[in-house]
Amino acid sequence: MSSSKDKRLITRRRFLGEAPCAAVGSTALFSSLLSLKLTSAAAANTPNINSDDNYKALVCIFLAGGNDSFNMLVPRQNEAYNTYANTRDNLAVPKDDSDPQFNILPIATEGQAYSEFGVHPKLNRFQTLYNEQKLAFVANVGTLIQPITKADYQARRYLPKGLFSHSDQQAHWQTCLPQVRGGKPGGWGGRASELLASLNAESQISMNISVSGLNIFQTSDEAFSFVANNDGGADMIAYSDPLERAAVDSLLTENYKNLFQKNFGRNSKRFIESSIAFNDAFDNTFVEQGFPNTAFGNNLKTVARTIAAHNKLKMKRQTFFVRLGGWDHHTTLLDSQNNMYPDLSESLYAFQKALEEIGEQDNVLTFSVSDFGRTLTSNDAGSDHGWGGNAFVIGGPVQGGRIYGTYPDLHIGSDLDTGRGRQIPTTSVDQYCGEIAKWFGVSNGDLETVFPNIQNFYDPYSLAPPLGFVKSAI
Repeated sequence: MSSSKDKRLITRRRFLGEAPCAAVGSTALFSSLLSLKLTSAAAANTPNINSDDNYKALVCIFLAGGNDSFNMLVPRQNEAYNTYANTRDNLAVPKDDSDPQFNILPIATEGQAYSEFGVHPKLNRFQTLYNEQKLAFVANVGTLIQPITKADYQARRYLPKGLFSHSDQQAHWQTCLPQVRGGKPGGWGGRASELLASLNAESQISMNISVSGLNIFQTSDEAFSFVANNDGGADMIAYSDPLERAAVDSLLTENYKNLFQKNFGRNSKRFIESSIAFNDAFDNTFVEQGFPNTAFGNNLKTVARTIAAHNKLKMKRQTFFVRLGGWDHHTTLLDSQNNMYPDLSESLYAFQKALEEIGEQDNVLTFSVSDFGRTLTSNDAGSDHGWGGNAFVIGGPVQGGRIYGTYPDLHIGSDLDTGRGRQIPTTSVDQYCGEIAKWFGVSNGDLETVFPNIQNFYDPYSLAPPLGFVKSAI
């Protein structure tokens, strides 16, 4: 006997593959269906038991390239560590005291097969935040359409499109729709912001602010990213002169017959006015906390200043996108992590301290995203593209000091190993990001609009949270 859940999964697959409208392509179909659902949800003004008038912000840290996160979070229990070391071979981080500068930093957890874990030695600030219960890890998370087995993988059933591809997996993490390609129909952050737009009704600025250029996560049919840099929003020099401003306004508000010209003019004027409003608030807001003088550190300082300015900007909800690239370590993995992790650790620690300085530490949730995990086995001095990996969440809303999800058995040939230590995820991106979205204010009734696959992993109307790492996720 098949369950109702199985019937639902089969019906969805057949609908996508066999319905007459499949001829127009699954991407276009999904885009149309999601647009209709978002429009309906917004029109209905769905009551939201999770939202309130308090300020809340999400900060997405995108570790582009594929972070080798099984060196970020390592088992220290003797038997599990020996398995890790045998599997990773020359990529393993030492556990003993032979080199105090390169030795796993111990942490403990409940809820796993064993309690002894550690973080990479260059993530000492992660250890501090974890022990202060301000940081948690989510183990073996990845893109999934539905839960699958090793047999499903070997039969190529129910797999994300472009598995192990950088561009596809980056898009899938941001869209939470791994059954379609191309980044359409936009990101889950954009869909969430459409549903919550009324909370920012008095603001001229987009809810979604990026310090790393345009991205999929923050976009949808009606949502877009406001792109800022460390000096504030982009400005138009001519707009500072009253006469030239009048001339520009005249061009932008001209009653063009061509629809593209009309939309371009309207959106350009909106962008210029948003930049002026943003800069007026940003230029008069400061944080005293010092940050590493790196691109990543400076970007996080910009985010902290923007959060500090949220009252001036009349914002109740904001999302931020911060990209830190360079994680595609096919060679020199240990040296690269040794060089890159300090920036990640110190900058995020400074960011959390800045939030405490401005009194927003309980209103901001920072979370990591990456293309995929990597192979546990070595390709000489590095690792190749994988699947499941470990993520981190930081902030006052986080029930820290614990590892959530299921940390996998790292034996080669295990039930989760698809080859070379590529782990089948035991936690879906839908569960991970769905819990974050619930805290942000997406109602139970709208979770499936933001995450169309979530019912394959979690009942949106459950009183229990998907994973439990957010204090107020229910």
